[in-house]
Parts: sequence; C-alpha cells; structure tokens
Amino acid sequence: MLAILANSTYRHLFAAQIVALLGTGLATVALGLLAYDLSGADAGLVLGMIFTIKMVAYVLIAPIAGAFADRMPRRALLVALDLVRGAAALALPFVSELWQVFALVFVLQSASAAFTPTFQAIIPDILQDESAYTRALSLSRLAYDLENIISPTLAAMLLLVVSYDLLFAGTALGFVASALLVVSVTLPRPAQGGGTGEVSQPRRGIYDRTTRGLRIFLATPRLRGLLALTLAASAGGAMVLVNSVVLVQAGPGIGLGFGESGVAWALAAFGGGSMLAALLLPPVLDRLPDRLVMLAAAGWIVCVLSGFAVLLSAVGLGWVMLLVAWALVGLGYSTVLTPSGRLLRRSSHAEDRPAVFAAQFALSHLCWLVAYPLAGALMTVFGAQAALLTLATIALAATIAAARLWLRDDPEHVTHTHPDLPVSHPHLRGGAHGAHSHAYVIDDLHRRWPRNAAYE
Repeated sequence: MLAILANSTYRHLFAAQIVALLGTGLATVALGLLAYDLSGADAGLVLGMIFTIKMVAYVLIAPIAGAFADRMPRRALLVALDLVRGAAALALPFVSELWQVFALVFVLQSASAAFTPTFQAIIPDILQDESAYTRALSLSRLAYDLENIISPTLAAMLLLVVSYDLLFAGTALGFVASALLVVSVTLPRPAQGGGTGEVSQPRRGIYDRTTRGLRIFLATPRLRGLLALTLAASAGGAMVLVNSVVLVQAGPGIGLGFGESGVAWALAAFGGGSMLAALLLPPVLDRLPDRLVMLAAAGWIVCVLSGFAVLLSAVGLGWVMLLVAWALVGLGYSTVLTPSGRLLRRSSHAEDRPAVFAAQFALSHLCWLVAYPLAGALMTVFGAQAALLTLATIALAATIAAARLWLRDDPEHVTHTHPDLPVSHPHLRGGAHGAHSHAYVIDDLHRRWPRNAAYE
C-alpha cells in the first residue's frame, strides 16, 4: 500500500491531508472546552449546534463549490481555502459570544466543504491506475482513523503545558502546513471533453453548474446504490459516535459507569476495526466486485447491531462485548465507505469529477444529519436495545434498497443507441443506426441510464 507514496505529487498531498486532519482534531477538542467556558452546563447543547452547523455547511456549500471548482486553478483554490480555515481557527480564541463561535465555525466548515471534495477529485487524475487509486483510498481511510486516535491524545498532552486557546493555533498551523504542501506540487489539469465527441465544454448557467453533480449522481444506478449504502453505514456509525459516552459512563441499568478514558477506548475500538478494513480491502477489491463487497459489509453492520441488541437482552451490557461490537461495526463501516471513490471515478468524466465528489460529500453528510439526532433521540427516550434495533432496521432497509438500485450486472462499457442523434454525429463514430459502446457515464449526450442496454 505504501508503494504509492513513491509518487511525489500524491505523497505531498497525502501529507497535506494528514496535517490538516491533525489540526481539525485539535480544533474539535478546543471547541468543546470553549463551549464549556462560554455556556457552562449548556455546553452539550452548544456542541450539538456546532455539529449541526458543520453538517448544514457541508450539505449546502459542497455542491455550490463543486460547481465552480473546475473553473479555477485547483492549486490556488486549495491554498486559499486552507488559509481561510487557518484564519477562522486563529480568530476563535478571541470570541466572547456564542453567535461569534457559530459564525466562525460556519466559515471554517464552509471552506472545508469546498476543500475536501476538490481535493478528493484531484487524486484520480494523479493516480490513474485503478489498483493504485484503490490503495490511495485505503490509505486515506487509515489517515482519518488514525486522526481519531492521535488528535485527542496530542491535545491531551498539549493541555498539560498550554491552555486550550493555543490548540486553535495548532489548528491554524496545520492548515498553513497543508497550504505549503499543496503549493509544493504541480497539479494536473482535468481533461476536457470527456470522450463524448464534444470539442469543448458548453457554457453553463449557475443552476446547471450547481446541480450538475447531484443530477449525475442521482441518475447513475451504482451511485444511487452508494447513497443507500452510505445511509446504512451512517446508521451504524451514529450509534457508536453518539451513544458511546452514555453506554460507557452512565450508571447501572444504562451504562457501565466507567470514566472518560473508557469512552476513548470504545471509540478506539471502532477506529481499530475501521483501520483493519482499510488494510485488508485493497487485495479483496482486486478480486471481488465493489457491489458484492459493499453490500456484504452493509449486511454485516445490520447483523452486528441486531446481534448486540439480542446480547444486551440476554446477558446485559459488558465491557468486552461493547469493544468487540464497536470494532465489528467499524470493520463494516470502513468496508462500505472506502471503495466509494472508485465508484465516483468510474461514474464521471474528469471535468465533472469535482461536482460529483461534491455531491457525494453533501449527500453523505445529509445521511449523517439524519442519523446523528435519530441515534441520540432513540437512546435517550427508548434505551440502547431500541436504538440498536431501529438503526439496524434502517441499515437493513438501506441495504435492500441499494441491492435494487445498483444493477447486479454493472460493467463499465454499455452498448446503447442515440435515436436523437444522426449517424454522422462525431460521438457515434459511424456506428450503424447509432449503436455503439463505450464507458457509460451521465453527461450532456447521455442524460439517462439506458433501460434496455446490452452489456459487454
């Protein structure tokens, strides 16, 4: 897997991702402490608002940013967004009102909503071999999981010698380091034309550009299936991320009555399962189709959640049981989400890739926006068993929907016709009666998925 780091451009971008993630992790810890300083006992409510603002920014801003990302120099755009994030982080220690916190968080997360899908869309242009790209996706997943473990640890060590205000300075330094690493490489320009026979891309209106990624995403069967699978993964992940603190720290009858370190260990078990999946996936995806692997992983999440509910009823909550269950959920979670970049790459032309990645970014966080509050409300009102079984039911329904939406026979090349085009059209390349075959993606000449296509 580490062999792909021999590519210097990817190596610098991966390093930029790591330092930016570490900075973001420090900000997460610091925001919790800032919220407590400003609101005391209401800090939980304030943090809930902050996370909601984050999700709203991701859902609203990502499609707009993706619509214009291909019209701007990508390196300059990424550097500018890193600097905006750094400036917002530096300003946070100086606020005295909650509305100022909310405003700065919205600015920071809006910049992240533009940065992340643009960054993700560049990697397939750098690593054009699918095997190398698969390993890059697994490496990226590992980086996210390691950040969940390293950032809180680093923050705890720093807080022994500095105040939490300086954690925001560490966040800003992470974004500045990310910007410098991006500046250090030359990024490839996306190819134009996408193989559709068009000489140049038409000028598009604001509405067309803003919704293009979403329209491509929702018109592609495998991506509709991916959206359903993302909901299944969110159901499992939300149970872990939202309710671990209750299951670990609450008293008898609800939780285990452990301290704060127990929460860290529970989340580490989830991250460990996710990391294991990221390490094992590349050779698996070399041999098995994405659809089979991802559907099996979503089914795995359903089984783990429902099985954990049954064990809770039979023998009660146990520490080892919780750790094992969360590790198994993490294994399924990462297996569902890691291959998603392969599907996005396969389903879009290079010039549309930023918009499609942005659509996935927005829609996946919409799933989280549903799953987060639902997991918390179910746990609070009905208890752990009801939360587990309800979320397992949602994951099951999403998995069944994905199996129906994502065509079983889903090769890259599709033989189809264009009854609306003359045989002489450049796109047809002289195909008899317009019948021809190529890697099929939704674009200006292919606005719908063919219903009666012949697959090669």
